[in-house]
Amino acid sequence: MQIIMRVAMMVRGLLSVLLLSVFLSAKIPSSSRQLLVVTTADWSASSGLLQRYEKQAEKWHKVGKHIAVKVGKNGLAWGRGLHIVPKGTKRIKREGDGRAPAGVFRLPYAFGDKVLKLHYPYHRMTSAHRCVDDSRSNYYNQVIDSRKVRKDYKSFEPMKFPSGLYSYGLFVDHNPKRTPGAGSCIFMHIKKKSGKPTVGCTAMGKPEILRILKWLDQNKKPLLIQAPKSVIKTLF
Repeated sequence: MQIIMRVAMMVRGLLSVLLLSVFLSAKIPSSSRQLLVVTTADWSASSGLLQRYEKQAEKWHKVGKHIAVKVGKNGLAWGRGLHIVPKGTKRIKREGDGRAPAGVFRLPYAFGDKVLKLHYPYHRMTSAHRCVDDSRSNYYNQVIDSRKVRKDYKSFEPMKFPSGLYSYGLFVDHNPKRTPGAGSCIFMHIKKKSGKPTVGCTAMGKPEILRILKWLDQNKKPLLIQAPKSVIKTLF
């Protein structure tokens, strides 16, 4: 009887892995040839490792050494991106939950407060640029120039920090439909000097993010894949 129960548990485990593979790996467009893959130990971990990959001869190959990163102070939760969130899960990214989004996401542009020449769309930020995190605003989950729009929001994220956290970064296309309350203003940026985790972004050292920005190629349609190690292995 015990043997039958063990076999049944193994089958259920295998099916769950296969289902995750169908849900997620099918959502990586064939045109994408660069990946930033962030892996954490589990859903609650606030630290992880980032590895770059490039597709050559239809296979993914590692590029460079892995990079230590910080994610949300409360770990990860399923975000909204190119993937399909597994049915029945309660780990869903919400506004203000202190979790970074897990899943597969586009990276529409890089940003910073200095002039920087890249092979990638780059937006230079000033003290007038803000990312709106007020879900009642028409500009929710968008970076705006506050000098050019009528203010209808009560809260926002300044895109030029005195601390330099956003001196260089990448906008993560989480919640592209801008569903109210589903989470906003998710970036990859420079980590705090204290080494503390973020409230939802993915952070690393300044030299590391600069290396990534200079490596990214718009024509290779790079993506971010971010998840615990139990899920990452099913993605590609």
